[in-house]
Amino acid sequence: MTDTQLTLLQIDNYGPWTVTPEPRSEMDLQVLQSRIFGDVADFVGSRDGYAFVTRFDNVVAVTNGINRAAHERLQTSVRNRYPVTASVGVGRDATPAIALDEATAELQAAGSAQDGDRREVLGFAADHSSPSPEDVRVAHFDVDDATGEYTDRLNAYDSFVAIERSLVSLMAYLRERHGGLAFFVGGDNIIATMPDITPEEYHAALDHVATETDVSLKVGVGTGPTPADAGMDAKHALERCRHHETAVEVGHERPDPAVDD
Repeated sequence: MTDTQLTLLQIDNYGPWTVTPEPRSEMDLQVLQSRIFGDVADFVGSRDGYAFVTRFDNVVAVTNGINRAAHERLQTSVRNRYPVTASVGVGRDATPAIALDEATAELQAAGSAQDGDRREVLGFAADHSSPSPEDVRVAHFDVDDATGEYTDRLNAYDSFVAIERSLVSLMAYLRERHGGLAFFVGGDNIIATMPDITPEEYHAALDHVATETDVSLKVGVGTGPTPADAGMDAKHALERCRHHETAVEVGHERPDPAVDD
């Protein structure tokens, strides 16, 4: 059984701040956002979590095993390094989309993202101070022969469009059918935090993307006590896809400690 802890980090009052007292340089804002994401990703990654950009002023992270005190330190780090603050909501559920709904509700209940009085909210839908005994599930998707089909044949923009089209198709399918959340992580790679679904259901997702976008994907699925463990398991499963020329490979399942050998 999976149990995913999702963290939503949202820059406080960011929209109004970008135009006060006058509109700020777009490139300066892009640099600020990318540096904040880099620091958040480094903080979360050093604690075996995964962080993903969404709209840059919002960051979603899989944070199983990262407790309230660590989230407070993350907020302090953002405040100390940047001219903005960040509010954080945390949710947990077997279905990642529900966990993110819970995290989002914590922030929305405290005020609008453009509320000048909302500062450094930290809300836990359910306060878990220790790592969950349940596994996290991560799926690592990859475009089949992206270099041969796109990078070495099309210009960079058209390659980007083709891969983004497959991303949007996969994101919508996983979200609507299974409550999974998929994120682009560069190159031709997509990582999703997932509930428990079968290999056949992964095949159905790949078939849907191929039919809708004419882009073929493969996926390695991993499980583990932390997002980093699950992600590495998924990477090894994806390598088996490449070696065996298969579309779906599932990593090892952790044994049930309650069952005697």
